[in-house]
Amino acid sequence: MDLRRLTCFATVAETLHFGRAAESLGMSQSAVSTHVRRLEEEVGADLLVRSTRRVALTPAGTELRERLAVALPALEQALTGLDDVTAGRGGRLRLGYVSSASYALLPAAVRTLRHERPGIELVLEPLTTAEQLERIQEGTLDVGIVRDPDPGAPFHPRTVLTEPLVACLPSSHPLAGREAIEPVDLLDDALIGYPRHLMPGYVDLVHAVFGAHAGRVRHAHRVVHQETALGFIAAGEGVGILPAGVRDQLPAAVRALPLLTPLRSRICAVTSRHPSVSPAAAALVAALADAAVDVAAAP
Repeated sequence: MDLRRLTCFATVAETLHFGRAAESLGMSQSAVSTHVRRLEEEVGADLLVRSTRRVALTPAGTELRERLAVALPALEQALTGLDDVTAGRGGRLRLGYVSSASYALLPAAVRTLRHERPGIELVLEPLTTAEQLERIQEGTLDVGIVRDPDPGAPFHPRTVLTEPLVACLPSSHPLAGREAIEPVDLLDDALIGYPRHLMPGYVDLVHAVFGAHAGRVRHAHRVVHQETALGFIAAGEGVGILPAGVRDQLPAAVRALPLLTPLRSRICAVTSRHPSVSPAAAALVAALADAAVDVAAAP
């Protein structure tokens, strides 16, 4: 159904005059008449009674006029702002994030996006890496902030932050007074780890830290969120290997010491490889990259 035909009919039905309707629409009278005639052919009924002296509505025309009085304003409202969405200035953007990105990186990026593009409705969802990648593949998430994704996965990842690793120990631990920790020094303790099916890249990274000694690692608990890991470490349930950004959020009962390994953990902004990634999603990824520069430069 052609929107122009409906608009032409609604204007004629309101004015009951083709000339005045044409003037109101900024169209020629013949064009308005043609649109109305084609609408009548489309609906299969006469909508107007025409004569040289007047224009009147048929019963079908009266009914359509009443329906369009409700439908056309609603349709116009639905179409309002689509230019902003197309340009990345508006619309709804669904963002997932791992908990370890929520301390400094995510807040800074969100502030930038809200300042530069206030028309975007941002929906934030805390999710594990695997959950985010699944949601992006399903099309129910626009951007994911994930940790150590598989480089071969069918997504478009952009590394925004690379972090060294730290050993997190209870403050009462015999090694807590050291300046730094060798990975093998942790093998006597149980490790607070993560489920591999939810965070495969990070779990593999931690195992790689131990190299040939990875088979000796014992796990006390496997948790989903970094905050839970820190709580268990504070309670003396084990030790942990976490990204260095955790140092800004440590409980008083936990110490974070540099871990002597060249391996690093990556935070990536991930979008679908589909070519129609929205300008709003691209703007958010850029805001994350800018925020990461400040986070990396922080003492």
